[in-house]
Formats: sequence, C-alpha cells, structure tokens
Amino acid sequence: MALAPGAAGPSESNDSHIDAPQLQLFVMGLFFIFGGITSLNDVIIPKLKELFTLNYTQAMLVQFCFFTAYAVIGIPGARLVKKIGYMRGAVAGLLTMMAGCLLFIPASQTATYGVFLLALFVLASGVVIVQVVSNPLISLLGKPATAHSRLTFAQAFNSLGTTVFPIFGSILILGGLATVTADQLSGVELDAYRTAESQAIVNGYLGIAAALAVVAGVVWMFRNALKGEKHEASEGLAGLDLLKRPRFGFGALCIFLYVGAEVAIGSLIVNYLMQDHVMGLEEQSAGKLIALYWGGAMVGRFIGSAVLRFVSPGKLLAAVAVGAILLLITSTQTSGEVAGYTLLSVGLTNAIMFPTIFTLACEKLGSRAADGSGIINVAIVGGAVIPLLTGVIADLTSSLAIAFVLPMACYAVIAAFGIYARKPA
Repeated sequence: MALAPGAAGPSESNDSHIDAPQLQLFVMGLFFIFGGITSLNDVIIPKLKELFTLNYTQAMLVQFCFFTAYAVIGIPGARLVKKIGYMRGAVAGLLTMMAGCLLFIPASQTATYGVFLLALFVLASGVVIVQVVSNPLISLLGKPATAHSRLTFAQAFNSLGTTVFPIFGSILILGGLATVTADQLSGVELDAYRTAESQAIVNGYLGIAAALAVVAGVVWMFRNALKGEKHEASEGLAGLDLLKRPRFGFGALCIFLYVGAEVAIGSLIVNYLMQDHVMGLEEQSAGKLIALYWGGAMVGRFIGSAVLRFVSPGKLLAAVAVGAILLLITSTQTSGEVAGYTLLSVGLTNAIMFPTIFTLACEKLGSRAADGSGIINVAIVGGAVIPLLTGVIADLTSSLAIAFVLPMACYAVIAAFGIYARKPA
C-alpha cells in the first residue's frame, strides 16, 4: 500500500544494487506483515463506530491517526535506519509495532476512543520504520531496469497480507454476540459494554504482538547479514527542493491522492455493503468481503509485474485509473450486488498504481533518489486526509455514494499523471 522513505537508501548511485538474494524472502515477509496490519483498520472502523456511536468523520480519525504517522515518523525513521542499519532498523520497527498492539489493552480497559487512536498511531509508527527498510531493499535487490516489475511483485505480498488479515479479523472482531448496541446504553453500563465488546479487538492485536516478537527475535539473529551497508548522510527535510521538478512534484501529489482514495474506499466498504439498497449484509459478512477488495489488488499486482515488462508504465497507469473511475460511477449509480461488487473491483485497478507512480516520479533522480523517496513517503499522509474528507462529505450529504466523488477526483488526477509521464524522464 505504501512506500518507505528511501532516505535510508545506500550511498551508491541509482544504478547499483545489493548482492544479497537471501534477503528477498525476508523483505517479502515484511511486506506481508505491514500490509495485513494496515488493512485491519477497515475492520475495526465499523466496530469502533458502533461502540462509540461515531459519525463517519469521527470514525475516519482511525485512518487519520494511522497515516499521520507517515508524515511525523517518515523522515526521522529514515534517519534512524541510516544510523543503525537495515536489519536493526527492522527490529526497531517491529518492536514499536508490538508496543502499539499492547496499547490496545488500556484502550479497552478504559473504554476510551482516544486511547485506541493513540495505539493506532504507535502501531503505524512501527509500520513506517519497517517500510523504511523494506522498499529501498526490494528496489535495490536486482537490476534497475526491472525495478517497476520487482517492486510491483513485492507489493503483491503486501496485498496477500491485506487479503488474509481482514478475513480472520472480521470473524474475530466483528463477530460480537451482544444483543444491544451502544446507543441503547449509558453510564456504567455503556463503559462495561465497550470494554467487553472491544476485548475481541484486544485479543486479535495481542496475537499479532506475539507474532511480531518472534519475527523481531529472528531478524535480530541475522542483524549482521547485510555486508558492506553504507548510507549517505542528509539533514532536515532533505529532498523538498525536488518538489520543484514537475515530474517529481506531480508524482508526489499522486501518491498522496492514490493512498487517500484507496484507504477511503477500503474504510467504507463495510458500511457501504450494509446499506439496504446495496447488499444489506450483516456487519461480519460485509467485513469478510473486504478481502475481495484487497485480494483484487494482490492478483492485479502479480499480473501487473509481468505486464509492466512489455507495456508503457505511464499508459497502463492512466488506463487503470480511468477503470477505477468507471467502476465507482457504476457502483454509485446502481444497486444490489452490481453496486457492491463493482466497488470491490476497484481493488483490482489499484494494483499497479503505487509502485508505478513511485518509479515514474523518481526516474533519473540519480544520487537524489533516496531524498526523493523520503519525500514521497511523507505524501502517504494522503491516507489520513482523503478518508477524513470523504467522511465529512458523507456526514454532510448523508450519502456514501456522493462521498465517493472525492476518490473519483483523485483517480482523475492520477490518470493525467500517467499520460504526462508516459515517456521516459
């Protein structure tokens, strides 16, 4: 779903690569982990929305707090990895993620929405650090000529995580047995209800915390596996001047819009499918279908990694962006299963967008590629802004269909970038 700050990249030129093929499996595993954890937000949003009787704007604060970590932690995280190295940086990120998972315990016990948001921010901070390690490595573990394809293939493992985690998350988190809802209670009874119902969230994240502890231990054992690792020093907000370059600035904007559109749609899938005029599903059944949205991205990335070897990345990007717009128009103008499944199909069109936008924007940056990647990572904060604005529109209009106009506008800009960047830099 997202790229890490390449500010942690090595000092060699953009044409060099690391000769460490044994790291590829390790990096794929990291993509799987942080992809799955990020997609769980789509499951806990409807749960917290009901527990705390939130409107769409308030519920979208989940994504706002999660993706704000990219803007706050992105560049400091890159500098940390520069200082301690890729493998130790991965351990630091994994342990931070584990701390975020454990914070769900006091969040549940105090039945406080703000503590849940804090836990998500800490969890996301760890995710950002892990991505600081993952993306530069996968970009460098091979020839520059196949960077588009290799990064898209790695993103497919990210999508595998986003497909698997929501299925189990929906069963565990959205399978509450309560016969009442939060809006029927008050006072002590309401607090007790929130604590009891949020325990399912706690149990899920405690299991993730245990798994992260094991992975961190394994990575630590191989902390010296990457030989000859070097990093180029940078200070402050290195790379901001690159925004003056039209191609790079346009690409950074599109990363902001793409992540925002993808997250906004994923966050509202459950509530959208529960509407009577769409599919009228129960909460848990709708939650399970989130897997189709992210599963489409997974399938599309495996296909895209092959297609991008033969088709112009810019032209393909424009085509899939237009496809996303057409699917959203179809969904919002129809009803029943057609409306539901066309929305879920947008995941397939999302497949190649992130890695393709990233590589197109960073073409020919040479020794500035690391700084450019760091700035692009900050643009992932679109995942905080666009979903929140989509929630505001939904509340103001009382219509999720109208709210989806904002993601449509995002895809229109991305299509324009694909056309603009269809020729090599």
